[in-house]
Parts: sequence; C-alpha cells; structure tokens
Amino acid sequence: MIRSNFKNKKVYDIIVIGGGITGAAVAYDAASRGLSVALAERDDFGSKTSAATSKLIHGGLRYLANFELFLVRESLRERRILENIAPNFVYPIPNMIILHKKETMKKLMLKAGMIMYDLLSFDKTFTWDKNKKLPLHESLSQANTVKREPVLNSKELKGSLVYYDCASISPERLTLAFIKSAEAKGADIANYMEVTGFKIKDKKVEGVNLIDKTDNRKISITGKVVINCAGPWADRVLSLTGTKEHKEVLRRSEGIHIITKKVADKYVITSSTPEGRHIFIIPWRGYSLIGTTDKEYIGSPDDWKIKKENILELIDDVNASYGGNINISYDDILFCYGGLRPLVEDQTEDVYESSRKYEIFDNSADGFDGLITVEGGKYTTSRGLAENVMKMACKKLGVSTKKIGTDKEYLFGSEIEDIEAFVEFCIKKYSELPPDTVDYLARIYGTEIDNMLSVIYNDKSMAKALTPEGEISAQVVYAVKNEMAFKLTDILFRRTGLGTLGHPGAKTLNSIADLSAKLLGWNNIRKKDEIAEAEKLLKKP
Repeated sequence: MIRSNFKNKKVYDIIVIGGGITGAAVAYDAASRGLSVALAERDDFGSKTSAATSKLIHGGLRYLANFELFLVRESLRERRILENIAPNFVYPIPNMIILHKKETMKKLMLKAGMIMYDLLSFDKTFTWDKNKKLPLHESLSQANTVKREPVLNSKELKGSLVYYDCASISPERLTLAFIKSAEAKGADIANYMEVTGFKIKDKKVEGVNLIDKTDNRKISITGKVVINCAGPWADRVLSLTGTKEHKEVLRRSEGIHIITKKVADKYVITSSTPEGRHIFIIPWRGYSLIGTTDKEYIGSPDDWKIKKENILELIDDVNASYGGNINISYDDILFCYGGLRPLVEDQTEDVYESSRKYEIFDNSADGFDGLITVEGGKYTTSRGLAENVMKMACKKLGVSTKKIGTDKEYLFGSEIEDIEAFVEFCIKKYSELPPDTVDYLARIYGTEIDNMLSVIYNDKSMAKALTPEGEISAQVVYAVKNEMAFKLTDILFRRTGLGTLGHPGAKTLNSIADLSAKLLGWNNIRKKDEIAEAEKLLKKP
C-alpha cells in the first residue's frame, strides 16, 4: 500500500470521504469500474464504527420481527458473498438461542422465524469453499444443549434452538482488504487526511479541501462526484457545505463490547434481557466477546467515549440474561471497546428497535449537485450498499450503471479456494514457527503471508512472539512498511491483534513502541505520547 499525497492535478471521477467499511467498499466498486478514485479518511482506516462491531457477519434474525424481509434477504445474500470473496476472514459459526421453562410461546415464534431465515437464505450452500456451507437450523433438548455448552447447565433450562451465521475474525483487516482491493484497481487512498470543506461553484460540488494531519499540509482536489461515507459523522461533513440541517434525521447509537476469559466454547450463545434486548456471548480467539449495548447517544460524535457506568450496565444485563449460569464481574474484563452506529430512523423510541437499513441521498435536493451522502447501514451489507451508491454516481457521470461483479472476485489477499487446506500448507511451509502462530497469521494475512514473513529472513529476531497468542514482531514491521500504519494504535488494534485481547504487558508494549519508533522516526517525546494514547485505550474506564 502506498499512501497518496494527492499532489497530482487530475480531476477524479469519484472522491470518497471516509475510510470505514462503507467508504472502502464504495472506493473498491468505483475503481473496479475503471473510474479514477480518491479516498480520504481523517483518522485511520476502519478505526471508528467499522472496528466497533460484534465481529459477526449476519442476516439479522431479529429484523424478521419487524417484517424487514428485504433487509434480511439482502443481508443473507451479502453474508454468502463475503464468505466467498473473503474466505480467510469470514467463517460459519453456530448460534444457540437458549430457552427457559415456561417459554413455549417464545420457542414457537423463534422456530417460525428460523424456518423463514432458512428459506430466505436459500443460496447459503452456494459457497466457493465447499467447507463453508451453512446447515439448516435445529432444535436441541436440555441434555443436548448442556452437552454442547456445559456452562448452560441449569434447572431452568428447557433447551435451545441453533441456527448458523458467520463471524469475522478481524473486521479491521477485512476493511483493510477492501481498501487494498480499491488501491489494486487504481484508487488513490490516504488515511489521516481530513476534509475541511468543499469546493463549490454555482451550487455544484467540484471537490474537497483537505489537511494532511501527518504534516499539516493543506490540499485541494477536484472531483466530478463526491460521496460522503462518514458514518456517524455524515451530518458533520454535510455541515461543511454551509447548508441547513439535513432533512433526514441521523441518530447515533452507542455499542459497547467486553472481552473476558472463555465462557462459550463453540457457539454464539444468545439470551434476552428482561427488557427483551439480546445479549451475545461469542467465542473469539480463545476468549469470549460479550455484547452489545444499543443506547442512543446524544452529543458530538467526537466527544463519545466508553463510560464505566455503561460497562456495569452491560455486566448486569449479562448476569440477568443467563439465569445465574453465567456471572461475570468488572474484574473479569480483559478489554473493552465500542463506538457509534449511524441510524436513519426517528420513528422508534428505542434505538435497539431502529432498523439497520441504509439511505442514499442525492444532495442536489439540498442545492448541492455532485454530492451524495450515505447514512445508516450495517457492516454485512456494505458491499451491496456500494453497488447501489455507485448506481446513483454513475448516472451523474453519464456512464454505465451495470453492476461490475465485485461479488465474483476475491478481495486482495484472499485468493484462496480452500482456507483450511491453505492453512495446513502454510503450517508445513513455515514449520520453524509454532503451528498456532502460522494458523493465525495465515488467516489474517491470507496470500500476503509470504510477504509478511519475508521480514523474518532479513532479521531472525522478528520471529519473536510478542504475546501468548503467538503474534510476532514481523507484523509490526509489515504494518508500517506495507500497510500505512502511522500510529502505535494503528498497529495494536487494526493491523494486528496485539492490543485487542487486553494489555499485552508493559514490557511488550514498550518493545512494540521501540520498534515502531525506529521505523517511523519518532523521537522520545513522540514515543511517550504514542504509548500514553495506547494505554488510554487499553485501560478499562
């Protein structure tokens, strides 16, 4: 990856604002059409909403309760497509909804929902990797439920219903795969490049003004169509036009997740709070990922942060939802993370009931032709959303609106027909490294693993394990030299998983910072600032 400085004076066909999953997918679709594309992200790629997910690629079973059949079908189709085009990132995972005694009606309703879910996912067996076919749902007795997940053993347990969705082992790197795919198709991309205003002439948006946050350099680029993919910040970007408040209401919902020692074994365990909101316990990297909250956030998105009171509320919800089987405390939390989700509805009182649908707005209706804004949506449907965004953009450009086939091509680094066979091949090829380490690296780097591990051939010390999970120093070098990592937090949370399971320890953190400082030319003051910023994110509130 090469960070663009946007110094060339060409007129871009498409300028994308925002480098989360939506902006990344839009840039990829646009570049795949042969259009000239510029993408500017004000912070790091996928550092906000895209990194705050439950790491699930799912159809949204609960949306059936709102009769959102189109959204569910779209999500199920995109789930299958992501299984195909990103086989090293997206994997089938069984979901177990537990049932307690006296919940006969709940079981009947869920059973009906799962039958509909299976029908709407009629194409789920059409996977390129035949090992990734998703089974139909099944009902389990109390004994079989406990046999599969012993932690659920309880006198109140009646049984469970099991259905299948998918999990993403690293949404951050999956977002990066879309970014890399866009770049491979010719897009100019840059992180830490903030939009400060629009170039407007006669009510026509003709480009954007930027500031390069790495050196405070001001830049201006010209484009025929500008697409606002800023997620929870979309309305803030719109305000840079000087227009009045957008006619559609952008609501923000905060979602918080916690990481603990392993609770669930192989299943995503789902239960409900007394208020009816779902709580998930998700197996992830040998630990449990628990969430999520879904509360409306009022205020500037720049001011949002995780609060201890909200984490304690989540803990209370977890303990109340599982009937005493599972009891976690604040001290059990290894790491917590969260972010804001953009919503477009304002009809429902509770944002948990708000749809995850998206809206695409032609801002010519607001008097600013050449500007398109995307609001709402969910990670799973981002690729399909990009197709619809580009349909509108192509009409403005006067070019073909035909779909370009991003559903039929592997993402960059994901060109793998059989992921398990690929992992086994890598383990044999790199037998000098621990098998668990190679297994993990093969999945998050895919076909880039050879380039990443070539770092070791130049410096054997780079094979040193930094964490008990087996991540190595070579990943830090690769992140800086090949993946546009400019900050310690980029490396810890988005290029690697070195910080996503909790604090790696002061010695390890300082070692990573020393290596990063050497690669990026930081002085001691900058290095201390980077460590302090990382410590702030690693610390529980």
